[in-house]
Amino acid sequence: MVVRPARPGDVDILVALVRELAAYEREPESARLEPAQLHAALFTSAPSVFAHVAEIDREVVGMAIWFVTFSTWTGRHGLHLEDLYVRPGARGRGAGRALVARLARTALDAGWTRVEWSVLDWNEPALRFYRSIGSRPMDGWTVHRLDGSTLATLAASDDPGR
Repeated sequence: MVVRPARPGDVDILVALVRELAAYEREPESARLEPAQLHAALFTSAPSVFAHVAEIDREVVGMAIWFVTFSTWTGRHGLHLEDLYVRPGARGRGAGRALVARLARTALDAGWTRVEWSVLDWNEPALRFYRSIGSRPMDGWTVHRLDGSTLATLAASDDPGR
């Protein structure tokens, strides 16, 4: 098992894995990511997103895509895991744990205080996995999102001339 930072040559497989994850999460139509978009986000002089891949026998079987956060409560940065996915045929071989362990190492080495992510309530295999590595749910918190027309409507209400 090898876990390493993603390289430009990994972009197509990363996009494929994102689409597989979206299908698993019952929203295949929501994954509109294109290779050029991911390449531009990952491999710029000041990236806003990062990725690691897990390889077994030199084949990429999993990924972790993440970004840096900041906690005003701790005054320190953290890491938000946007997507963690391991192909079904590679599950149970330690790729998911190795990816999250690398992110934990990345956070600690940088002096960051936390690694956080969201998981769907119905995804019991993921919930079991996350509990097995010692994570705890943040009860009392609900993720909220603005997108599409609601995002545009709220933005339109902002009067920059005020």
